[in-house]
Amino acid sequence: MRQTLISSATLVGAAQALNYTCTPSAIQAALPQGASVNFAYPVAANATFNVPKGDTGYPTSPPNLPALCAASIQVKSIGNTTYGFGIFLPEEWNGRFLAVGNGGFAGGINYLDMASGVRYGFAAISTDTGHNSTSGDGTWADKQPDKVENWGHLAMHGSVVLGKQITASYYKQNATYSYYSGCSTGGRQGLKEAEYYPEDFDGILAGAPAWWTNRLQPWTVRIALVNLPTTADYHIPAALFATLNKEIIKQCDPQDGVVDNIISDPKGCNFQPLTLLCGSPSANATSCFTGPQLDTVYKLFSDYVGANNTVLFPSFYYGSEGQPFLISGNAPNSLGTQYVQYFLGKGASWNFTDYNDDIIALSDSIHPGNASVGYDLSRFHAKGGKVLSYHGLSDPLIPTGSLPYYYDHLTRTLKPKGINVDEFFKYFLVPGMGHCSGTQTSMNAPWYFAGANQQPVLGSDVYSVPGFEDKKHDVLKALMAWVEEAEAPEYIIGTKYVNESTHDKVMRQRPICIYPKQAKYTGKGDVNDAANWKCKSLY
Repeated sequence: MRQTLISSATLVGAAQALNYTCTPSAIQAALPQGASVNFAYPVAANATFNVPKGDTGYPTSPPNLPALCAASIQVKSIGNTTYGFGIFLPEEWNGRFLAVGNGGFAGGINYLDMASGVRYGFAAISTDTGHNSTSGDGTWADKQPDKVENWGHLAMHGSVVLGKQITASYYKQNATYSYYSGCSTGGRQGLKEAEYYPEDFDGILAGAPAWWTNRLQPWTVRIALVNLPTTADYHIPAALFATLNKEIIKQCDPQDGVVDNIISDPKGCNFQPLTLLCGSPSANATSCFTGPQLDTVYKLFSDYVGANNTVLFPSFYYGSEGQPFLISGNAPNSLGTQYVQYFLGKGASWNFTDYNDDIIALSDSIHPGNASVGYDLSRFHAKGGKVLSYHGLSDPLIPTGSLPYYYDHLTRTLKPKGINVDEFFKYFLVPGMGHCSGTQTSMNAPWYFAGANQQPVLGSDVYSVPGFEDKKHDVLKALMAWVEEAEAPEYIIGTKYVNESTHDKVMRQRPICIYPKQAKYTGKGDVNDAANWKCKSLY
């Protein structure tokens, strides 16, 4: 059963919506010149919305929906470009508006995450960012600065503005609160909204934010080169990362008071890689490391530093090596190479072996799409907005260190202006969680809290945290309580279901504490029960 706070005004709006005609002409009437309706039609309760063919970024059709009106809109943008967005308008509306984010370079409307939002009762939208592609395909950006600007920020903001207009017209009243939920590129989109368009949202949920696009994408090439070429004596083959992961867990696990294969404090771990050094030239190279390979280990967990010891990008945290997606292949991930080729204009002939630090300077100077997020969120603070951010401690795609780095520089920018960052921006780091969702099988960490992109991982029709649909376990509801009831979260309880299925029982739960606190075992009771853990300050 859904558990949302619904005001009397909201119920009135819902009743009006039941009599509203969900047609292209009705939706078109709410739109300005330059915006046109692709389709609009009602979807019956418990039916499936069929994602239009060609939405390569998000092709999965969400089933078992509440009764709603589904519409798609196309909007003229800068130059000769356009962008589109989809909107779900539920019959049982909770009076609120929600936008959901995208991932990587993906173009396409994220109907699956819209479905997660509409099950709460939100009027939910998603933008296609102005193009159609999979998350790892950046070829569309080739010599297309206007398209990149749409992807960077224009398409999200424009879709939000028009989505709110449609919502107000449909329900005959404005939404009482507006929210955002996204992870990765979606997390970046949320923070960019807070920086550029502070009036768009009251609350922003920003998971694993790829906020420093100018540096993150080049770093993706550079971190792969630390372990390339595969013929080098310092190269760590893919199979050996499991050995590294096992030793890191062994050394870094116990610090939270429990030996359970979950690393809670990687920055506090004094990891000693020398324990992995082969004892003789004839040692089994599949279970130990040579000296040159240990040099690579040190580099993988060190910040990317340029001239004058300037940090160019933060590092991985211990624990991320369990899923070495960016560092175990024969070439860098396309999110790095195609960014240099097509966003920075180097062209398809550019080879990753030509990478050097000049690429960072080029990226900063071009600042493609104005996508990177700055540190001045004072306007969002001034309007009373709230940001709740998070990052998996075992993220193998975006280094976990990038979120604390952002928070630190946000504080450096705003504290001298008399702004207490903690009043409006809070974040937490999730032990054992990978990129946005999931956990390594070697850890089985309680990673699920209904964050952005998480609900579809457990099932395409999952709502909230099954069995625990409240603000202590559901991060979106925690954000709503902070915005609407001034109840700032102190922790979120993470849940791990057996076999990642809500049809199975809960394996374990644990509080995930808001920075600067960490969860510590009390020393008594079942370690899989969240009640036996307490949030304690790091300093």
